[in-house]
Amino acid sequence: MSGRSFSYATEAFEFIEGLENLVTPQDVINAVEKSFGIFGFENFIITGLPNPRESFEQVVLLKKWPVGWFNIYAKEDYVRVDPIIRLCRTTVQPFEWSEAPYDRASEPQAAEVMDRATDFRMKEGFCLPIHGIQGYEACFSMSGAHLDLSPQKKPALHLMAMYAFERARQLLKPSPYNGSGLLTPREREALTWAAAGKSAADTGEILGITERTVTAHIASACQKLEAANKTQAVARALQFKLIGL
Repeated sequence: MSGRSFSYATEAFEFIEGLENLVTPQDVINAVEKSFGIFGFENFIITGLPNPRESFEQVVLLKKWPVGWFNIYAKEDYVRVDPIIRLCRTTVQPFEWSEAPYDRASEPQAAEVMDRATDFRMKEGFCLPIHGIQGYEACFSMSGAHLDLSPQKKPALHLMAMYAFERARQLLKPSPYNGSGLLTPREREALTWAAAGKSAADTGEILGITERTVTAHIASACQKLEAANKTQAVARALQFKLIGL
């Protein structure tokens, strides 16, 4: 691992450990602003994806957005035509804003959203879709004027964003999940090695079990933690102190 990528991993784990000591949503906002600023991000929002009967303002959890842009976005109901939000509903993988498809000719409102965002230094961005096994949809979207989203940065950003979301949700609505008995020892071991960046094959070799068994343990942990994927399961297991770094 290069010194450059190691610094990103170190920053991610220090950020995660620091979140445990935060007691208010504003504390989370401040921590995200500080740590994500290292990566070039200036603004971010953590929000649910509204259904047709909900307004955008009703589902926002935390934000650091320019006031003017938030007011415009809400007034124009841009959430219904935003290509970033649309892609969030159909993928569980993090993506750059530039990867959200839309056609400028046939979707002028989608183009308008993206164009007007640049007036507030929100030119480039990275987004983490969040899906629960019971259908809950949300996203963590962050932006800046000049970003360098290299492959070395994205895994760290993914984990940081997921954990920040979990901490914010916990502070706003405490989760019922707690206690070391929630996961079996093997499930905790599998998630601990996943948190350290090990693949299922690597973990199987370390623990002396098959890759298939490791995958089964992780899948079981995901179900118990109501996580849509391994990264979300790791974040929740860290949050509930079921595993350590």
